[in-house]
Amino acid sequence: MKLNRQCLTPVGAIARGLLAGTVGTIAMDTLLYFRYRKGGGDGEFARWEFSADIHSWDQAAAPAQVGRRLYDGLLQRELPDDRAALVNNIMHWGYGIANGAAYGVLAGSLRNPQVWYGIPFGAGVWGSGYVVLPAAKLYEPIWKYDRKTLAKDLSAHLVYGLTTAAVFRLARRFRL
Repeated sequence: MKLNRQCLTPVGAIARGLLAGTVGTIAMDTLLYFRYRKGGGDGEFARWEFSADIHSWDQAAAPAQVGRRLYDGLLQRELPDDRAALVNNIMHWGYGIANGAAYGVLAGSLRNPQVWYGIPFGAGVWGSGYVVLPAAKLYEPIWKYDRKTLAKDLSAHLVYGLTTAAVFRLARRFRL
């Protein structure tokens, strides 16, 4: 049996996927920050990015709520309000990076993964949120959102997917 040297090892694919998912998350967040500023937000990027204005679970977005439920369920204790911002960041970044690793495993098994593969990847990440989060009672079902909201959310995830795919393709050329 001859090994296909064009395919990455699983560890190499995961490492490159982690890198790609990190850069993809930064790209998505950059787009979301520009939208925030265009919509009248005046916070600086670092403050916005790291949820500095989240002080309680009532202010926390869905990623933080998922993390809170995981923590509460696994450890059978409640997280205090002052952990909402930290959990939001851990879950948001963890989800983006972990999805990058999953992309790395899939794309790393292909001879020549294309950047456009990021389109179905980003759309899949987007769509999974509209399955999991309503089931967890953290989002409404997808049909309750207007087209504009869905399009803005989808476009941000497409930026994530395409950036992740582009960085992964580029990272394949280098030894990590």
